[in-house]
Amino acid sequence: MNKRVISWALYDWANSAYATVVLAGFFPLFFKQYWSAANDATTSTFQLGVANSLASMIVVLLAPVLGAIADAGARRKLFLFSFALLGMLMTAGLFTVEKNGWWLAAMFFVFSIIGFSGANIFYDALLKSVAPANRLDTVSALGYALGYLGGGLLMAFNVLMFQKPGWFGFFDSAMAIRTGFITVAIWWAVFSLPLLFYVREPAANGKSVRGRKMISAGLQQLLITLKHIRGYRQVLLFLVAYWLYIDGVDTIVRMAVDYGMALGFNAGHLITALLITQFVGFPAAIAFGWLGERIGTRLSIFIGLFVYILVTIMSYWMNQVSEFYYLAVVIGLVQGGVQSLSRSFYARLIPLGHEAEFFGFYNMLGKFAAVIGPLLMGVVALWTGSTRLSILSILVLFVSGAIILFYVRDDKVS
Repeated sequence: MNKRVISWALYDWANSAYATVVLAGFFPLFFKQYWSAANDATTSTFQLGVANSLASMIVVLLAPVLGAIADAGARRKLFLFSFALLGMLMTAGLFTVEKNGWWLAAMFFVFSIIGFSGANIFYDALLKSVAPANRLDTVSALGYALGYLGGGLLMAFNVLMFQKPGWFGFFDSAMAIRTGFITVAIWWAVFSLPLLFYVREPAANGKSVRGRKMISAGLQQLLITLKHIRGYRQVLLFLVAYWLYIDGVDTIVRMAVDYGMALGFNAGHLITALLITQFVGFPAAIAFGWLGERIGTRLSIFIGLFVYILVTIMSYWMNQVSEFYYLAVVIGLVQGGVQSLSRSFYARLIPLGHEAEFFGFYNMLGKFAAVIGPLLMGVVALWTGSTRLSILSILVLFVSGAIILFYVRDDKVS
């Protein structure tokens, strides 16, 4: 692996601290127990689902336009770091939110997701500029693997702060968690620097443009892509499949801790299980990259989706915290694989010179899925009064996504 590949992959190490500590871990836990403590479990689940969905809807509207503009002006890195900075500042801002300030916490959370997700559009778009075509699976998997390891290490440190606040000079666990959000912002910033310095900006489509011309050229290119995307049949099929199955993946990531707490499991056990997922995910993501290059990327994704279907069914019947641990291990084995191989599979399908634009659509559909999943779980939980029933709604997403993926050719089609 050369310096550019490692520098690119380290951004996954950097921003996965947010995905692990904030998105999947302490935010849903702290939201339910601290910021929305005055509300019952189903109401706080609904509030969390709405916040996730609102943020994702904003990203849906922005993603393809921003991707087209970035391609036209050769400004992928500029957009990446602009959105990343927004995510860092909003994450640090969570420190300031007092108890029962759920609406303010939700506002910071929404803008932090916009920053995190927006930056990922341009991060993903840089993949083809650092990895040769025959190494896309392993390089993409390396990013996710480092993300699991980096996110897990900071998460472990934050868990120690949470469990032993006195060791760090905090009055209680609440202050430890709030301070943990600041550590995420710092971690994210520091480990983003290698990408800034060592990954080159790909050339613009044709002659590079700036300022208003860049915006105009980007919007024009977006309109052209929208008109001709039907000609990229394999891209279109994959995007529909990805939109469906990644909804289930993202919903489990964002709502697993909330689901476990609604079942009455201890918060400490849930966070420990999340840590297990991270550290299992590190070698598993690398293994999936290797598997994709040997048995085919699409078949490897199918294996991951089958496991997710089994996990969803088992989650409905879960009664003991030990079962939560078992499922955390199983998810850790496939989560990074499905995510990383989806990214590398898509990178093979898209035309050269339009990476940010096409990854804008990719991330748009991924975030549109995250609009539906958490909101669906929240609405079902609120309507039926049963969190268990809400988890089963995810099954249709995995199954239908796998069916459509079956019709996508497992080779280079662009």
